[in-house]
Amino acid sequence: VKQGELDSGELIAVKMLHPLQGLDEDLFKNEVCNNLLKVDHPNVIGLLGYCDELHSEFVEHKGDNIAAKHVYRGLCFEYFPNGSLHKHLSEQSLSANWSTRYSIIKGICEGLNFLHGCKPRIFHLDLKPANILLDNSMVPKLADFGLSRLFAESHSHVTERMIGTDKYMPPEYRTDSTISSLYDVFSFGVVMMDIMEGYSLYQEIDDPTQFKEEVLAKCSSMIEPTSKNRREKLIHQVWTCINTAVHCMDSKKNRPTIARILDILNDTETGIPNAQV
Repeated sequence: VKQGELDSGELIAVKMLHPLQGLDEDLFKNEVCNNLLKVDHPNVIGLLGYCDELHSEFVEHKGDNIAAKHVYRGLCFEYFPNGSLHKHLSEQSLSANWSTRYSIIKGICEGLNFLHGCKPRIFHLDLKPANILLDNSMVPKLADFGLSRLFAESHSHVTERMIGTDKYMPPEYRTDSTISSLYDVFSFGVVMMDIMEGYSLYQEIDDPTQFKEEVLAKCSSMIEPTSKNRREKLIHQVWTCINTAVHCMDSKKNRPTIARILDILNDTETGIPNAQV
């Protein structure tokens, strides 16, 4: 991703796309850009436009130099100087306040729920902290749609080449390259664990109960001083987030939909104690 500037002086982020075989100019504009240009949600980075250039180049083919045409394409997005969630996590500059971290989790969930509800549906397929930008108010924005795919209403598809990032990639994709909305759900579970600083514990501790209790202790220490009643509700919210993240990383058949996860998170905010995945 490169930084650019419009004639107006507004800074933008430009995502250069890798060549897409079989994607001609009309398909690129009509099915990719026009659909993405319609995406409008507070937790999804805004696509401002696109650009492309056709270059003629000489390339070697079977010992001969031949003329070839190469299309360079880029997507122009809003620019957020506050950087990515990955930056704040790696630099340990993310607020150690549970309410801030929960708001980021909730915002990511709302952004994904919006994308999965689009027609045609949009799967991100590379959700990770590096692809989640934060504005000056720490509102998360899902970014980097260079790997996103727009799908019709069928439930799953098979890709011919690997996409995504290993840590955030669900096991069913590793085995048979099948993707669905539950691909993003798995990634979201790992991102939740990153935000709760529990992913390393998830890998190290075999006992599920011990793992959850240690993450609970870590996140409970992030809860700001408050009344006993409110603290109990926030601890319940932390516990729900831990259990939800674990379910997201479960086998495909046991994962909740992103819409169900959003309902669960909403329940924790209204103090309902029996939210279940």
